[in-house]
Amino acid sequence: MAAQTRAADLIRQHGEVRFLVLIENLTGIDKAGDWGDVSFQAEHDSSIEKFAIVGDKKWEDVVFLFTGKGVRRVPIEFFLPGDLAKAKAWLAA
Repeated sequence: MAAQTRAADLIRQHGEVRFLVLIENLTGIDKAGDWGDVSFQAEHDSSIEKFAIVGDKKWEDVVFLFTGKGVRRVPIEFFLPGDLAKAKAWLAA
């Protein structure tokens, strides 16, 4: 929830935003919690221009499921750790 609060604050401050998420030391996703809560998406997706995620290849499918790639209007791309510069370039384009 802290990440959602921070993201919402950034959107309020800057209007449209582009997010770069670096995944490091991820050991898994906890199934507990309210995975059906899409209130953040409903409220803020129109203000998110792009969403780049950088992480280990084994997490790509989980990340796309978690972020709703293909369901949301927000362009979401996944990059490997060695491709951080590509992720930044994609966000800037």
